Amino acid sequence: MVWALVITSVAGFMAALDNLVVTTALPAIREDFGGEMHDLEWTVSAYTLTFAVLLMFGSALGDRFGRRKLFTVGLSIFTVASAAAALAPGINSLIAARAVQGVGAAIMMPLTLTLLTAAVPAAKRGMVFGIWGAVNGLAVASGPLIGGTLTEHISWQWIFWLNVPLGLAVLPLARLRLKESYGNGAPLDITGTVLASGGLFGIVYALIRGNIDGWTSVQVLAGLIGGGLLLAAFVRHGIRAENPMLPMRLFRNRAFAGINAASLLMFLGMFGSIFLLSQFLQTVLGYSPTEAGLRMLPWTGMPMIVAPIAGYLSDRIGGRPVVAAGLALQAVGLAWFAMIASTDVSYAAQLPALMISGVGMAMYFAPAANLVMSSVRPTEQGIASGANNALREVGGALGIAILAAIFSSQGGYGIGAGAGQTFVDGLQPALWVGAGAVALGALATLAIPRRSKSAEQVSSVGGEPRELVDA
Repeated sequence: MVWALVITSVAGFMAALDNLVVTTALPAIREDFGGEMHDLEWTVSAYTLTFAVLLMFGSALGDRFGRRKLFTVGLSIFTVASAAAALAPGINSLIAARAVQGVGAAIMMPLTLTLLTAAVPAAKRGMVFGIWGAVNGLAVASGPLIGGTLTEHISWQWIFWLNVPLGLAVLPLARLRLKESYGNGAPLDITGTVLASGGLFGIVYALIRGNIDGWTSVQVLAGLIGGGLLLAAFVRHGIRAENPMLPMRLFRNRAFAGINAASLLMFLGMFGSIFLLSQFLQTVLGYSPTEAGLRMLPWTGMPMIVAPIAGYLSDRIGGRPVVAAGLALQAVGLAWFAMIASTDVSYAAQLPALMISGVGMAMYFAPAANLVMSSVRPTEQGIASGANNALREVGGALGIAILAAIFSSQGGYGIGAGAGQTFVDGLQPALWVGAGAVALGALATLAIPRRSKSAEQVSSVGGEPRELVDA
């Protein structure tokens, strides 16, 4: 059990870290490679895009051909692509390497939770998922700090070199210490994979390009409309097909539907807000990348302290109230930032918002993972993990796009003496939207049914997935 936790946590950390680790390194990358700002943005979005659209397919491959086997394949791809990114001679090759990194992450990331679930007894999953969630939550939130520190004190290439020794250390451990497991043995759903990947690609691509090309441009509208139609066809396929990649009947389960809606909204608000706040600390308040990251530690470091406690509480009282409280606190923290944001706000005024946000984020990660994995049959846990991770990544891409669009329309970067106030004018409404999205996530958690005191789970009837009933 301990080895499974170490292996899956390190792999999850690597994949989660690379979501935002590049953001504070963009000026240094531009100095080395040149290029327009929208070219540099692809060093972030190329990873998120391939990660999001291939997550469910990667999970399905693991169910079909062996979860440990595919986990090591994904980890190998991710490690090699990280080295390629560090050695990239130009911006285009860096973007290509980032896209391949996303492919590797999409294969290994959903399988980390499935492999960990198989290795841990049900009674101990809350605490173990708490540790796993703490590591993953820290990786997501500390990406700007790690990226900024390495860029400022060594070079931006080291944000990618960091993954190589970690990957090389984990690969042999995975082969020796993880047990092989499989899903239900159903044939690969090629049609569903194409529809889901194409639909998510169209929508995520449109969201990424919207602020660059204009929301009414032909390519953006084509991505949104075409992607929406493909996803509608994917839903129809999931209802009618004999062995679909994502059976739509799972969403008739209130626990599964509720926690996935909450996850999407949580990442929408959190990702978009971190993306803007890390720039606010540097652009407006004048901190260096390292100084900005250090000042965010009350937010980014809190999961290491609170997430294991949240996992323990979810074992005692159920995940539903813990997740709902965590999302509510995260919403309060973002709203606090929106109220106090100014060109001369002191760090003392920011500190309560940072701490509240950190506690809220920590209370979400571990219980949410437990709710997802407990809401389906063991043979469907790979599908559930892939779907949840895909929705989280889509939520992150959506959050950056929406909050950045609001930021640009109400303010922006500006030039000259009034640039700081222009930034704040855009930041405040964007943070309010982020807070509102996370608050809606807290409400979505209420759709999860309460847990009976006499039983953790209710067995399925008539082929329906078992349902977690939560206190």
